[in-house]
Amino acid sequence: MAATFCATSVNAQAYPARPIKLIVPFPAGGGTDLIAREVANKVAVTNGWSIIIDNKPGSGGNLGVDTAAKSPADGYTLVLGQTSNLAINPTLYPKLPYNPEKDLTPIVTIASAPLAMVVAANSPYKTVADVVAAAKAKPETLNYASSGSGTVAHLATELFQKTAGVKFTHVPYKGAAQGSTDLIGGQIQMYMSSVPTLIGYIKNGKMRAIAVTSPKRTADLPGVPTIAESGFKGFEAVTWFGVAGPAGLPKDVVAKLNGAFNKALQDPEVQKKLAGQGADTMGGTPEQFAKLIHEDIGRWGPIVKESGAKVD
Repeated sequence: MAATFCATSVNAQAYPARPIKLIVPFPAGGGTDLIAREVANKVAVTNGWSIIIDNKPGSGGNLGVDTAAKSPADGYTLVLGQTSNLAINPTLYPKLPYNPEKDLTPIVTIASAPLAMVVAANSPYKTVADVVAAAKAKPETLNYASSGSGTVAHLATELFQKTAGVKFTHVPYKGAAQGSTDLIGGQIQMYMSSVPTLIGYIKNGKMRAIAVTSPKRTADLPGVPTIAESGFKGFEAVTWFGVAGPAGLPKDVVAKLNGAFNKALQDPEVQKKLAGQGADTMGGTPEQFAKLIHEDIGRWGPIVKESGAKVD
């Protein structure tokens, strides 16, 4: 599903002289898509540009990233990558068709979001301590959902199990929707996924958030403690989103895009709307985004190997 954000008075003599395509490697309507549309709209309106959102889901987000990586390095095809397809998948997929550090030009980090540990609204578990106690009493009897083997949701839960010294049973799904349905229906006892993915269920009372995985509480769920506060000091697992283009983008194009996105991210209304999705705006330099990708490949790679995660 494509959406075009347009404004008038585009200067044909300077970049961009035609519409920019921003690939979102996940379906329309999800957390990544909503973040992309909000920020792209602000960039387009502020700068008089035309930005087309191109949803290209598939292969754990790899299809969209690979399409962007193989596009001409002219600044007219960009991609909104995230932790999974830029930092986790290089270890998870034995034959990833692109190298995030060699085949892409980082432009700007857009936002980050914690994960939330949730249970059904009628669950007997009210705290992280309740979940841990139940898991220790009957190891591997608590089922937890993920949006797929090797996703941030899966690996963050694996990291939590290791930290807490417990063992759950992993039930991977093809995306987040069915896992949420089964949690609400009682087939699954616990789910850890990004706040933008779960915030609607939490706000309408179908799920109870018992913790978030960020170092500090999130503004949209101020009453929900962090896992670190819940007895597991130092625990942290967040997912981030950032704009990149093919390798070799001209420096002046990168600079112009970076400035435009940074300006949009400083807008109070954009910050408010992303916060409503459970995300915090970031911004920064291309070099900072490149460093984040490099460090998180090193951080998540060992967790992928230790978990034994396999591509579904």
